[in-house]
Amino acid sequence: MTTVYAIANQKGGVGKTTTAVNMAACIAEAGYRTLLVDADPQANATVGLGFPRDCSPGLYDLLAGRAEPEGVVRETTVADLRLLPAGRDLAAANLELPREAGSEGRLREVLQPIRESYAYLLVDCPPSLGPLTVNALVAANRVLVPVQTEYFALEGLAGLLDTLDLIRRELNPALTVAGMLLTMHDGRTRLAQDVEREVREHFPELVFRTVIPRNVRVSEAPSFGLPVTHHDPHCSGAEAYFDLAKEVAARG
Repeated sequence: MTTVYAIANQKGGVGKTTTAVNMAACIAEAGYRTLLVDADPQANATVGLGFPRDCSPGLYDLLAGRAEPEGVVRETTVADLRLLPAGRDLAAANLELPREAGSEGRLREVLQPIRESYAYLLVDCPPSLGPLTVNALVAANRVLVPVQTEYFALEGLAGLLDTLDLIRRELNPALTVAGMLLTMHDGRTRLAQDVEREVREHFPELVFRTVIPRNVRVSEAPSFGLPVTHHDPHCSGAEAYFDLAKEVAARG
């Protein structure tokens, strides 16, 4: 049975794409066929795996019915990892999807023919709770929420959890929260320590034990079109993402 993760947080700059790319790479390197779906019009996950930002055809062509999944999915440099790129004009989907009846399930519908070809699908969501993110949450079994250990970390989390409850009630009863992942953590600072403590106190059952450190290798890896696990597999960031993949697997 395929497990589908949406990597989501309406706040930007919290490490969603970095987490999606590196978690997908770690799962694939463990021997599981994995598909990363870039549902963010910024196409950073596409670039982070070595493809051009305007890679075409892409997800927009799939949603618009102009392409079949087999013609859109690309092989990557990571064994067992495939990419469904964002493609050109994906931002237009935010305007077009709400005009269609039942559009909340469009992504789930177009992925259905290839879903069982993979053990895991990961969907990198835009930094919003708009139509593309809603589509990802409807298509997913689980949602993973990256949370930057900075001052505004808790801002919006309650709203996101309310949105997840609404989607569970109205559109996708199978959706569960896989967990919250603390990212860009600098354990030397009092602020990061305070934020980590506060998030763990507010959501004791949801926060992953693994913490992703602030690490220059993680930041520079996308410029090489590689996950950090290939760019520098022994750096602290790569080791943290390997640990995250193990923890996610242990949680089932």
